[in-house]
Amino acid sequence: MDKHQILLLNNISAHGLARLPHDRYVTGKHVEHPDAVLVRSHDMHAMEIPASVRAIGRAGAGTNNIPVAGMSKRGVPVFNAPGANANAVKELVLAALLIGARNLVPALRFVENLQPDASDFETRVEDGKKQFAGFELPHRTLGVVGLGAIGALVAETALKLGMKVVGFDPEITVDAAWRLPSAVRKAHSIEDLLKHADFVTLHVPLLPATRGLIDTKRLAAMKNHAILLNFARDAIVEEAAVSSALQAGKLKAYLCDFPSPRLAGVEGVIALPHLGASTAEAEENCAVMVADQLREFLENGNISNAVNFPSVEMARESAWRVAIANANVPNMLGQISTAMAMAGLNIHNMVNKSRGEMAYTLVDVDSPVSDAVIGEIATIEGVLSVRSVPAQPD
Repeated sequence: MDKHQILLLNNISAHGLARLPHDRYVTGKHVEHPDAVLVRSHDMHAMEIPASVRAIGRAGAGTNNIPVAGMSKRGVPVFNAPGANANAVKELVLAALLIGARNLVPALRFVENLQPDASDFETRVEDGKKQFAGFELPHRTLGVVGLGAIGALVAETALKLGMKVVGFDPEITVDAAWRLPSAVRKAHSIEDLLKHADFVTLHVPLLPATRGLIDTKRLAAMKNHAILLNFARDAIVEEAAVSSALQAGKLKAYLCDFPSPRLAGVEGVIALPHLGASTAEAEENCAVMVADQLREFLENGNISNAVNFPSVEMARESAWRVAIANANVPNMLGQISTAMAMAGLNIHNMVNKSRGEMAYTLVDVDSPVSDAVIGEIATIEGVLSVRSVPAQPD
């Protein structure tokens, strides 16, 4: 059996690549006809993605660097690794809370500017420290916008530090709700959260509904001298509005992971250079998670954590399987079943699920599936991609 070809557009953790055994996979940066692509930060919008590509795996959470809509039209799932870097981001948010509360960055800059050979060095230290007096976290209120894997961890950690936590997430899943500590108070709206929080931390994906989520109106709804933290995506916050709020004294500080020319030099802005997932552990976790997902898809057709496909998993009950991505339209299963029946194939098991306009079907049959049958299914109007997924040899 031919080996699966995996194109690497960035350096991927060796722990992740080790999940793709050498007897079944070839990985490299110069693969000419890749079955799948593994990527971290490389911008795929500007590249011509080979027609051979059946899946893309992003070793991280965000997929803004991948043309997801275009891949959906080709029936190509785009996998990511939600939650794999959650602890790394949580720790950075915790550091930002302490930086904001204790004025650590301006204090460090003050010390850096002291003349080490000055005779009054110690006096200057003692006199200068008064301007950096901060406050402690217990009994302060943290507002968490977005209660997924990262937001829930941040909320849990803040509670352990003695903080009060109020959360808002209209899209929270049942599983996420079960994981959330009971002490987190649920806000009725984002405005309800903003008016009660001393700190506000953002943990939502960048979508049309969240772009510019924190704007002039919502900044005005915040408590005076509150601290805003953004370790999600830069465009969730309107930078001009933040700059005005800082200069007017409405906001005490804005801490984020997104340096910006618009905010450079604005007093109260502390920007880090995209450090959220920059730990060895997070890189390994993301690479392992997405490599496992790619392998399961290529070898068995199963899908989990695809941003553009439904989650579909079916235990193998046959050596012969067909995987079909199609538009979510009526009578698709009937046409697929008819094509197989006309070819004399007996359907042993079938699973079909949909997500918005996308549907995905796995079919196990009792005998081999010819290329002619695959071609016949591919001609059905609305079928985006179809492939045979034979069982892997032991």
